Amino acid sequence: MIRSWRRLRAGRHARKEQPARRETGASLIEKDPVTTTPRNRITYDRVNILIENERIIPVRSVEVLEINSKIKTACETQDQVGCKDLVAKIKEWAKESESNKSCIVDNATVSVLAAAFESFSKTCLDENVSVLEEILSTLILLFPLEGEALTHLGSVSSMGCMIWFLNSGDLSRRRNAVLLLTELVSSDSDQRKVNVLSENEGAIEALFKLIEEPISSTATKAALVVIYHTIASSASVNDKLIQKFVDMGLVSLLLEMLVDAQRSVCEKALSVLDGICSTDYGRENANDKPLTMPVVVKKILRVSELATELSVSILWKLCMNEKREEKTAFVEALQVGAFQKLLVLLQVGCAERTKEKASEALKLMNLHRDRLECVDGWKKGL
Repeated sequence: MIRSWRRLRAGRHARKEQPARRETGASLIEKDPVTTTPRNRITYDRVNILIENERIIPVRSVEVLEINSKIKTACETQDQVGCKDLVAKIKEWAKESESNKSCIVDNATVSVLAAAFESFSKTCLDENVSVLEEILSTLILLFPLEGEALTHLGSVSSMGCMIWFLNSGDLSRRRNAVLLLTELVSSDSDQRKVNVLSENEGAIEALFKLIEEPISSTATKAALVVIYHTIASSASVNDKLIQKFVDMGLVSLLLEMLVDAQRSVCEKALSVLDGICSTDYGRENANDKPLTMPVVVKKILRVSELATELSVSILWKLCMNEKREEKTAFVEALQVGAFQKLLVLLQVGCAERTKEKASEALKLMNLHRDRLECVDGWKKGL
């Protein structure tokens, strides 16, 4: 990659006579002004050309392998200072260019770093916090993680360290920790890592805090992804965990977030809300919120295909599973235009499962339209 770019200085309309120069050789070549074609007459120093064409020398595999070997030795001797310096060098290379990053990944450095993280997380975290933080911030640059790296990072000690970082006061640690957790839960097939999070009270509170008190858009989106995977875990954990999040006030936070959220955040927030509405406790809480129906219905056909599918799913769950005798969910949905939106959705087309839910909801909403007309007529008569 090119190390730096400088703006070309605006040209002079007529070239001015330059004073005599004492420099010779390379210095003279670098500082001698260069003028482009007479048509535009832009003049700039030759030194700019040399700097712009100076390229970073790509890291070689032999260098990476040497660092890997030294990191392994540092782990064996628990040399936290030495390991931190070596990891810092890897991070420096990774930041320099994509080719360097590819070379680092191709030489299994990610697994070496993950193993180092696990090694230092097994002992006193307070003493090893510096090297652990350096490894964590370097791993973030080398996503996606896979294979052996995920195994090391999914160990009890590694997960415990990430949760410890997640609860720390340092914003950078919290951000990096939730990003790494996102990689772990998104790739986990046996649910073990997800269950570790689900059963850790400190992790749940820390994830909720990232939504309640955002530190960055990236961290917020990552927290939503982790929360989604935790509440979508096995049924034995699901209900209790959703109840915890609901009692903390997550539904209200999601609704407030959805009011003016960008597409990526909107889709993730809707995914979490859809998961919450999979349980009676979650649906009851959502139905009690005045914002729920207006916000959910508004997202249909307004954000993206995924957002529409999730919104229809939430609407269907709230209406079809309502336990209130008055069945007010249907009336609330009709009041905010759900009937018309679902009709349009069926006309423009959607996924088969979404089409089924929309059709079923429309049939039942049609039965409640008379109630809505009565309510509207009563209000007008007041």
